[in-house]
Amino acid sequence: MAAELTAPELIAKHRPTLDQALEAIRTRAYWSPHPEHPKAYGEHGSLDAAAGKAAFDALLGTRLDLGQAGTDDWVGGEISPYGIELGVSYPHADLDVLLPAMKAGQPAWRDAGAEVRAVVCLEILKRISDRTHEFAHAVMHTSGQAFLMAFQAGGPHAQDRGLEAVAYAYAEQVRTPESAEWSKPQGKRDPLVLTKNFTPVPRGIGLVIGCNTFPTWNGYPGLFASLATGNAVLVKPHPRAVLPLALTVRIAREVLTEAGFAADLVALAAERPGEGIAKALATRPEIRIIDYTGSTSFGDWLEANARQAQVYTEKAGVNTVIVHSTDDYKGMLSNLAFSLSLYSGQMCTTPQNLLIPREGILTDQGPKTFDEVTADLARAVDGLLGDDARANALLGAIVNPDVKARLEAAAGLGEVALASREISNPEFPGAVVRTPVIVKLDGAKPDAEAAYMSECFGPVSFAVALDSVTDAVELLRRTVREKGAMTVGAYTTDSEVERAIEEVCLEEAAQLSFNLTGGVFVNQTAAFSDLHGSGGNPAANAALCDGAFVANRFRVVEVRHQG
Repeated sequence: MAAELTAPELIAKHRPTLDQALEAIRTRAYWSPHPEHPKAYGEHGSLDAAAGKAAFDALLGTRLDLGQAGTDDWVGGEISPYGIELGVSYPHADLDVLLPAMKAGQPAWRDAGAEVRAVVCLEILKRISDRTHEFAHAVMHTSGQAFLMAFQAGGPHAQDRGLEAVAYAYAEQVRTPESAEWSKPQGKRDPLVLTKNFTPVPRGIGLVIGCNTFPTWNGYPGLFASLATGNAVLVKPHPRAVLPLALTVRIAREVLTEAGFAADLVALAAERPGEGIAKALATRPEIRIIDYTGSTSFGDWLEANARQAQVYTEKAGVNTVIVHSTDDYKGMLSNLAFSLSLYSGQMCTTPQNLLIPREGILTDQGPKTFDEVTADLARAVDGLLGDDARANALLGAIVNPDVKARLEAAAGLGEVALASREISNPEFPGAVVRTPVIVKLDGAKPDAEAAYMSECFGPVSFAVALDSVTDAVELLRRTVREKGAMTVGAYTTDSEVERAIEEVCLEEAAQLSFNLTGGVFVNQTAAFSDLHGSGGNPAANAALCDGAFVANRFRVVEVRHQG
């Protein structure tokens, strides 16, 4: 059967976007082909708000048949953090049938070359983008993100990260030329002449182990990096967040088929309740690449036990902000309040520890004591979330009972500067919505260390009083070195303090932001410009996205011909 999407057509359609992405990762300037505003959709084949909601509603209670090899059962059971049952069922795979079928499609995909693979990936992303409104509801009702955040982070921002991975993958593959004529002079004798061909070859099947909180944002980089480098990809979603990645797999399979490739190059591995297939999958010999986002314990297990695979992990860390001094006290408080509140702190980049000198800080409003800073921050959070409608739009819903339990237990760890309160959601009465808690701790007391040196994922922050900024810098160093950090923030007007903090982050490989007081927040990163994680501290062994994230997903094989 002839391909409906020919390579020349796809190259003509998507090569300009690929070139722009390559330029963006070179310059690190702002760029995105995916609109952030919901009203930008509804033309040129994309779904508008009403059509996207209707498409999502039509999925509820249905069977999502992907037509993939080895289906032996149907599984499901997702319940939205907003209290509704999705009722979608997904194919359960007999891996002994599915994995060989996936592998069988790789030779043709390999032989297509880097450019064709890249533009096929861009066609997949374009079709996902056209359905951003539908995906937004799917992300919202599996992660608990509020709608606008689910729309942006689960839609255009996730698509940007996928495209970024494709650009890096393409750049690394074409670094070596496809062919070369080699001639070595031999004096009076004829030269030695060889024709050399160089082919990027895939490692094998890539496994993407999805997370509950950001199924697309965290899932797309690994998925598209592996696919663009010639590997088949098996997507194992979190059992509470299957739908967004299942829709992604369905679109990918449609595009691959239309482009003349095997649909089983991308497949879904949904699981029965309690089945826990990730460990069994991760150690199968067919799996040669693993992308994982989630707990440190399982990430460490993967790194230690999935020895046949190249493992990329984003785990957990203890994110820290040093508050030393500021020339915009109001802006600092406002920025921190938003960072602590967004998505109920359920982001791997949300600040947890606020390290503040015991004697206080210098500001444009005069000196502020430790107690004044914490009280003012509490008021800033209260002001931000004082209106329940706005609070719901920022907080979303608590994603699972473990987060709620940690939040409730945090109040017993120290003096509460800001108590968490319950907020009702009139549209979704079943949603569990809570405002953040801020707990004051004395950094000099050993019993406080157990709290601030452990990750407390969710809307929990610790304001830690320390004897000096020097102590804060050293605690930052120890925290990043021992526990890892996805983000570090700092507020200071002192150049020597700034240099000391920067030196720690350079030595310990932590991404750092200084003096954020406006509309950029420490827990947000922009594709094509910002690096998410560094791969250099215990929080993650990879960065989204750099050359190292893609270069080891393929190897280059050389074939030489004499003469």
